[in-house]
Amino acid sequence: MGSYFRRNGYVRRQNPIRLAREGYLGYKKGDEVRLTARDETELRRMQVLLVQAGFRPGRAFVKGQQYRLPIYGREAVRRFLKLISAGGTTKPAATARGRQPLRSKPNRKSSGAPSRR
Repeated sequence: MGSYFRRNGYVRRQNPIRLAREGYLGYKKGDEVRLTARDETELRRMQVLLVQAGFRPGRAFVKGQQYRLPIYGREAVRRFLKLISAGGTTKPAATARGRQPLRSKPNRKSSGAPSRR
């Protein structure tokens, strides 16, 4: 599952400011992980692996000529990210908004080394 997520999966986080402004009845979006499958075979493989790992994947949908498979809920997102990072070789996960990492990375330009432009 980690390889699918690192390839082009992402995390969508609930916007607490919007939730406070619009309230729960107006803004019902929560945290979710989205995995991307290239074809139906890969989608089915992902669904089976998620169920075997104890997750309840949402209904898959097509976006950008690919299948998206969501995993909903803050606790499910936490468990999923913990599971795929257990090996210690995962890159920081990205969010859908701006694809910014969840963990901070050191700034390369502050190292004093010349840039490779």
